[in-house]
Amino acid sequence: MKASMQARLEQLERRLAEVNLLLSSEDAARDLDAFRRASREHSELSQVVGCFGEWKRAVADLRAAEQMRADPELREFADDEAQAAQARARAQEAQLQRLLLPRDPNDERNVLLEIRAGTGGDESALFAGALLRMYLRYAERQRWQAEILSASESELGGYKEVIVRLAGDGAYSRLKFESGGHRVQRVPETEAQGRIHTSACTVAVMPEADEVGEVDIPADEIRVDVFRASGAGGQHVNKTESAVRLTHLPTGIVVECQDDRSQHRNRERAMQVLATRLKDRRMREAQAREAAQRKSLIGSGDRSERIRTYNFPQGRVTDHRINLTLYKLQQVMDGELDELIAALAAEHQAQLLAELGEEAA
Repeated sequence: MKASMQARLEQLERRLAEVNLLLSSEDAARDLDAFRRASREHSELSQVVGCFGEWKRAVADLRAAEQMRADPELREFADDEAQAAQARARAQEAQLQRLLLPRDPNDERNVLLEIRAGTGGDESALFAGALLRMYLRYAERQRWQAEILSASESELGGYKEVIVRLAGDGAYSRLKFESGGHRVQRVPETEAQGRIHTSACTVAVMPEADEVGEVDIPADEIRVDVFRASGAGGQHVNKTESAVRLTHLPTGIVVECQDDRSQHRNRERAMQVLATRLKDRRMREAQAREAAQRKSLIGSGDRSERIRTYNFPQGRVTDHRINLTLYKLQQVMDGELDELIAALAAEHQAQLLAELGEEAA
């Protein structure tokens, strides 16, 4: 292990001891916000420091085995012990390198997931509905909370556009690589000749702003329009101007919410979506500036980029960024996304490690 890395780990050991004292103090019990921050830091540090402890034990075992080699009767046993200790030390060092990678500050945030139908007309809208079901089933498996904030349904039962809020541990860290173009190849129900059609949807995964105040939006930059909601809801939607449309004048971003009967509630939801879109826009602009210097294949989140194809006749899903093909389409559409998400995260980690290696060189 490099001396700089070991020094960094020893520093984290000392910091963990400080956090332990802080958590046990009376001041922490009185300040709940400070207690939560310290608890979160303790959780992050404990994993790294624990792994560092395992590495140190493996190194100590290796040194003890090397000392035993001086005794001819113990040499064979010592060789086996040294080999096992060395393997453990290497494994722990590799794990430590991954744990010390720069963390995305948004990883633990909730997300707003937007799905928009693209090319393909009604078939694209139906596919948008299938993608929504896929992500909702995945969220259910993760025991996340899901809330549809806005939906524009198509005539055949799909969605022209739908926005859903997913709240749960590590939601953004798991879904952040889902942004981009999703393509489907299948025979539509309306196709009499049995021909395979290709259509597409765009998915956007945005880390939720903690609160509207996190993103400063001056009142004079927003135009607010209220109108009568359309769609399901009985007579109420025809008599009350409960739907809200917000237009952010500097960027042209438009947000509509009409799913709630309360205009106040619809306005709150629209502001939440607008703040999150603006946060996402600024984040992507920053990523674009970084990408101009160093291209990041996985983390670009380019909405125009085709990232995945769902081929129903062949029963396969292909992620084009990492050239991964899985012949388990139905399981994926039923929310079994762990294998895809894990592969994307592993590739991203490998890229970060390679970049750190280049910088060190």
